Amino acid sequence: MADRQISLPAKLINGGIAGLIGVTCVFPIDLAKTRLQNQQNGQRIYTSMSDCLIKTIRAEGYFGMYRGAAVNLTLVTPEKAIKLAANDFFRHHLSKDGQKLTLLKEMLAGCGAGTCQVIVTTPMEMLKIQLQDAGRIAAQKKILAAQGQLSTQGGVQPSAEAPAAPRPTATQLTRDLLHSRGIAGLYKGLGATLLRDVPFSVVYFPLFANLNQLGRPASEEKSPFYVSFLAGCVAGSAAAVAVNPCDVVKTRLQSLQRGVNEDTYTGFLDCARKILRHEGPSAFLKGAYCRALVIAPLFGIAQVVYFLGIAESLLGLLQDPQA
Repeated sequence: MADRQISLPAKLINGGIAGLIGVTCVFPIDLAKTRLQNQQNGQRIYTSMSDCLIKTIRAEGYFGMYRGAAVNLTLVTPEKAIKLAANDFFRHHLSKDGQKLTLLKEMLAGCGAGTCQVIVTTPMEMLKIQLQDAGRIAAQKKILAAQGQLSTQGGVQPSAEAPAAPRPTATQLTRDLLHSRGIAGLYKGLGATLLRDVPFSVVYFPLFANLNQLGRPASEEKSPFYVSFLAGCVAGSAAAVAVNPCDVVKTRLQSLQRGVNEDTYTGFLDCARKILRHEGPSAFLKGAYCRALVIAPLFGIAQVVYFLGIAESLLGLLQDPQA
């Protein structure tokens, strides 16, 4: 029964470790995804993921690629832990006598896990997007200021360039949002986050479980770590691309600052309608390959750490009085 007692804490710790490792590896790609999704036609600063990362390094330095990473690293631990542990919890309670779950029950378990995870994800995403997108807004203002100066040459003398506004911090943003909008301010875009993360989990978890099962050498053994890694990568990238339209809408809704002449939105349907009208259907796939590149290794790493059972070993040592 000792294993049973340490099962939930171990799952939470494993999820946290996996999230920290994964986010550290892929965060610059996630930053590029956010900036590509937020730029609208007529205000394009970046042409691709590589162009975005190169310009970010030039303008903001190497650590500019990790804008918002502190928020993500702080909150990704409970987020990943809740998602992975909740999926196991629902799978356990939906199974009968250890029998294999039907596809419908696997999807229901994923749905439950995604819903639980959104409680932590929404404020994290809200703050992270403001911090990630600040560099894009600053770059756009700099370009417009330079264009304004050029237009005045030969006539009125150009004015001196305005000093750059200080970049917001996560603490500042949280304080301002709580002061102006209350706790609901941190949950702006909750509906869009639910529409992204619940379908993601519904697709991801059953697909991962079935792919992972294919590489299992015998019914009573675990799959090798590389099978879990590849299954996590494939399932993660497939689910990420499938829900990318909702991710684009969510990113736009959660961005509090807009560039010059960029649309504002009143809700999910208004945002989707304006994107379709002004930018065309292809806009819903903006950042899709970046998101797939983020999610694939993130969930591959998560599943390997989770299935290696690092936390079980650590907790076993802590519980051993002779250790």
